[in-house]
Amino acid sequence: MRVRSADGIGLHAEVTGAAGTSSGTEAPVTVVLAHGWTLDSRCWEPVADSLVGAGVPARVVRYDHRGHGRSDTADPSTLTIEQLADDLAALIEQVAPDGPLVLGGHSMGGMTVMALAERHPELVAARLAGVALVATASGGLADATFGLRPAQLELFRRAERRLYASRGWDTRRALSKHPWLLRPGMKWLLLGSDADARAVRLTTKVVAECRPSTVSGFRPTLEAHERDAALAAFAQVPVEIMVGSEDRLTPSSFSRRIRKALPDASLTIFPEAGHMLPVERVAGVSARLQALARTAARSSAA
Repeated sequence: MRVRSADGIGLHAEVTGAAGTSSGTEAPVTVVLAHGWTLDSRCWEPVADSLVGAGVPARVVRYDHRGHGRSDTADPSTLTIEQLADDLAALIEQVAPDGPLVLGGHSMGGMTVMALAERHPELVAARLAGVALVATASGGLADATFGLRPAQLELFRRAERRLYASRGWDTRRALSKHPWLLRPGMKWLLLGSDADARAVRLTTKVVAECRPSTVSGFRPTLEAHERDAALAAFAQVPVEIMVGSEDRLTPSSFSRRIRKALPDASLTIFPEAGHMLPVERVAGVSARLQALARTAARSSAA
């Protein structure tokens, strides 16, 4: 389905489980899943299918951020986490205007959920019933090293700047027409040592199809993201924090930083998993979202 942001950008969304529960009543909870930078809603599909297959009493909504997947491109000035938070608020208003919400955010999607609390506190206070923060960070990304030594990191940053400034970068429709060329880099940067073939294939395909302008356009807002204070909005609801032990982009230190701000939250570190938990650890991520949704449904019925 198609929804519209406040500034008119078309956002692609997928809704499953919308027919209601097995008893025929309307699903009492909506689970909204936000994906990460350079990815799209396909990365949440295995988890969404698992949630619906498990009979969780919830509608499951996954969508593409502006500039990603099947959503519209947007003016570069709007490629910010703040704007993504406003987009999420608009999506909720159109797709799930009533009832309790469980929000799941992977990587930049988790940052979007934090920004939602910052920019739309009334919505969060009135409706939020659970949060899953998956392989994400509340700040500190400007100092991220990706596991590289200083000299290696400087070479990486220099190559990145050259690539973004290269001829035709902003006009290309996709990062690569040949996903297999990206596979070694994606396996090293985004995936853990025991990632299966499906996780590798899906991750590589989705990143390869990302628009180059999206890759470079969101880079500054990621480094500027500092939202420790926004986490206080989640103190009164169940929170699941998840990270892979081999995550190079948002290593466990970032999740521990979130946990420090939310001491009652549950923290799970998945051994041998990388950054792509929604495709690497489908059962584990789904189980924690199931628990959040079932708790929200019970609370709603009470």
